[in-house]
Amino acid sequence: MNQYFEQLINQSIDIWFSEDIGEGDHTTLSTIPENITGKAKLLVKDNGVIAGIDIAQKVMKIFDPSLSSKVFIPDGSTIKNGDIVFEIEGSARSILQTERLILNLLQRLSGVATQTRIYADALSGLKTKVLDTRKTTPGLRILEKEAVRLGGGINHRVGLFDMILIKDNHIDFAGGIEIAIRQCKSYLKEKNKDLKIEVEARSISDVDKILLEGGVDRILLDNFTIQQTREAVKIINGRTQTESSGGITLSTIRSYAECGVDFISVGALTHQIKSLDLSLKAVLM
Repeated sequence: MNQYFEQLINQSIDIWFSEDIGEGDHTTLSTIPENITGKAKLLVKDNGVIAGIDIAQKVMKIFDPSLSSKVFIPDGSTIKNGDIVFEIEGSARSILQTERLILNLLQRLSGVATQTRIYADALSGLKTKVLDTRKTTPGLRILEKEAVRLGGGINHRVGLFDMILIKDNHIDFAGGIEIAIRQCKSYLKEKNKDLKIEVEARSISDVDKILLEGGVDRILLDNFTIQQTREAVKIINGRTQTESSGGITLSTIRSYAECGVDFISVGALTHQIKSLDLSLKAVLM
């Protein structure tokens, strides 16, 4: 994780603490003496893929550096009901105050990783890779994209800053595909930036225009039928990478992949997930 993303995560953790603990966890402070220590285990109550252990440990260490943990099952591993992922040991107060934040992160990120693994497995044996999108939870994008990677998917662009993606509205506002591509290349040259360029095509005619203009790294086939996708891949013939997107579900993803596209982007990896059922249980000493 680079320094920029590390800074974003640290800022987020501060906000998470403020949101949940505020001026103090009065229940814990009033019931648990300061010198009490203990252990807690992360218990799995569902089947899936675990993700978020690294950020959970970071949360614990920032809140209380004296907390220690022992990981039994690493991030990206398949888990099942009854597994114990890790144990925490240290101040009982600190464990209780970080419990819900840790669980919220682990449950959601594991849900993303599990969903991604299902889609990735549906493409088994094919060259096509499943991509995530920017349809992420505000403030959790970096973590959710890491969960996608742990689940077997590929990260698309992180944000608006690390890739050019000329979509329908850009094209319409610019006055056409050719104009949008030319202005994009001119901008990158002027700003001395080396960014990949992807352009959305809404029809076979758009594909032809993009290829004729040239200088594009990937063509996004948006809301194409399977037949149109097969035709477009044949026309493109490896001159650029290809990506399918738009309403592709688990039941149709393999059929699109069999058309020969390089990537399929699926917003559902991050915005239509079921959090995994996990719990943090005290270990009686």
